[in-house]
This record gives sequence, C-alpha cells and structure tokens, in this order.
Amino acid sequence: MDKLTHHIEALVFVAESSLSFKDLKNCLDEQFATKFKKEDIEKAVAELIEKYQSDDFAVEMVEISNGYRFMTKGAYYPTVATFLKQSTKKKLSKSALETLSIIAYKQPVEKSELEKIRGVSCDYSIQKLLEKELVEIVGRSDGPGRPLLYSTSEKFMDYFGLKSIQDLPKTRDISSAQNSIGEVSIEDVIPATIPISNNEEE
Repeated sequence: MDKLTHHIEALVFVAESSLSFKDLKNCLDEQFATKFKKEDIEKAVAELIEKYQSDDFAVEMVEISNGYRFMTKGAYYPTVATFLKQSTKKKLSKSALETLSIIAYKQPVEKSELEKIRGVSCDYSIQKLLEKELVEIVGRSDGPGRPLLYSTSEKFMDYFGLKSIQDLPKTRDISSAQNSIGEVSIEDVIPATIPISNNEEE
C-alpha cells in the first residue's frame, strides 16, 4: 500500500516499548483488512531505519528487545542525560542495583540464591524491582517448596537498549572503575562484577 512506511513510523512512535514485528503486522492487517507480506513490511522497516541514520535526525529507529523503537542518537546523550537528571529523582539504591545485576547474569534465579550471593535479605530490593517492572516472576523452581524464579523483563532490555540478554556486557568488557557500585541512577550501566554488600537498604 502507499505510504506503508508512514504507518509503521507512527506505530513505532506511539508504542510505549519496543514494537515487535508480530504486533506491527497484526495491527496493519487488522486496520487495512488485508494480509501484508512479511517482505513488504521488512522492506518498509529497513527504509525507515536507513532514513533515520541521516545526520538530519537526532533520533534513530533501532531493533532492540525483539522489536523496534525510536531512540536518541549517542551524540545527544549528554544533553538527554542532563534533562533526565533534572526531571527525575528515581534511582536504584546500591542494594537494588546489586540484586538486579545478579538477576541479569544468573537468571532465572531463586531469591535464596540471590541472598546467598549478597549475604543479606533481598525481599525489599526484589519488591522495588518488581514495582519498577525491571524484573518479573517467570515460574517456580523444582526444588523444595518450589520457590519463585526471577528474571529480567522486556522493560529491562528496552530500558538498557539490549536486543537480547546475550548483549549484556561481559566481565572482560568492564573496567575496574565501572565495577564500583555506589548510589547510582537507573540510567547507569549495570556492572557484571558484583561486590557483596553487608547492609540491606533502609
């Protein structure tokens, strides 16, 4: 159809998170009462990705978290970061970030394993991470009592710009300076090496 790229562009723009190819096609099929060819949609998506690679745009359309999303280009990160710091005070505490890091690299993981690694209770941290929708319950272990299993969510991958969990940085890719976890904002990169905290957050 004419201007297919415009409709796809609009859908990706209004989506609250990465828009999967399946959801994109389903919407177009229903709206126009037709079955679009996969190749036609893929071609239109490729055209949009190429279009926004131009220096005329401060944003780009990228494939992350098994879908498509508009994101600001790296050259404008300092400006965007300044705005985010000014407009939000939401942070992950040291203990919450440690817990999130362990879940990211050990998932799916039981709470008991998290607490064994950190040496403290993780109840509060897990609750906060669930509230922020950065982690989710993905089932139960086959062990005694069948404890809950936790993994990172689609929002986690979307927020940190990961196409898949395999894109998490490897230990060798992270400098020693990055391995020091303090009171950091959620925008900071999650380190792969996790120091053990002696105190749980208040």
